[in-house]
Amino acid sequence: MLSTFIIALREGLEACLIVGILVAYIVKTNRKGYLKPLWTGVVTAVIASIALGAFLTMTSVSLSDRGQELFAGVTSFIAVALVTWMVFWMKRTARSLRNELQGKVDSAVRGGPLALAGVAFIAVIREGLETSLFVYTNFQTVDSVTSSTIGLILGFAVSITLGYLIYKSAIRLNLAKFFTYSGVALIIVAAGVLSYGIHEFQELGYLPGEKAYAWDVTAAIPKESVLNAFLSGTIGFDANTSWLQLGVYVLYLGAVLVPYLAKPRTKSAVSA
Repeated sequence: MLSTFIIALREGLEACLIVGILVAYIVKTNRKGYLKPLWTGVVTAVIASIALGAFLTMTSVSLSDRGQELFAGVTSFIAVALVTWMVFWMKRTARSLRNELQGKVDSAVRGGPLALAGVAFIAVIREGLETSLFVYTNFQTVDSVTSSTIGLILGFAVSITLGYLIYKSAIRLNLAKFFTYSGVALIIVAAGVLSYGIHEFQELGYLPGEKAYAWDVTAAIPKESVLNAFLSGTIGFDANTSWLQLGVYVLYLGAVLVPYLAKPRTKSAVSA
């Protein structure tokens, strides 16, 4: 539940803030007639994102057992790559995002309603497709689909509520800290998804060391236990983890968290 809640909260709030910026700028510049094409683009992006999730699920179900393992492994690697890119993209562009979106609205308005719908669609679909892919792969790593679904719904509900309250200026949220902390949480979840992908490829025989366990604590923490479900859903813990899984997990966290948490370099003044 916690991992899907984090994904939905982070990605949902990003999308809500983007929509809020677009709506606020259109209202502020007295272009309310363009709200309809904007919402058309937003709704279309949401539908496309849901369609991707449905496509991934139906494709996986229709495959053989071996095909499902391959599909799950490949989608896990793609999801991790996409999420990693997105957290760094948001960190890099957060400060200039408002001006960038407003500039795109100005350009799109000159092109007409269809162009504005396209701007809204592209702005939201980026978050939506990433969310669908990451949620799908995360669902493969958890034991309880019901609790994960509840976490997903709660995450979206909270993100939409926060986005609306921020838009109405009813609350103030330190977005820099929120995105930093939620980014760290996403990276940890992504490390678990990556470890799961490694495990799938080991079972297929594409990677070695499936039975070379760094630990095997299934006797103390059964796969069906609540503790295992909690740990696997938060930090990607596996009761029987191979050395290769552990190594990739640790390397990923080190390679991603260190630059992500590093303070941006300040340009030193150069005297003439």
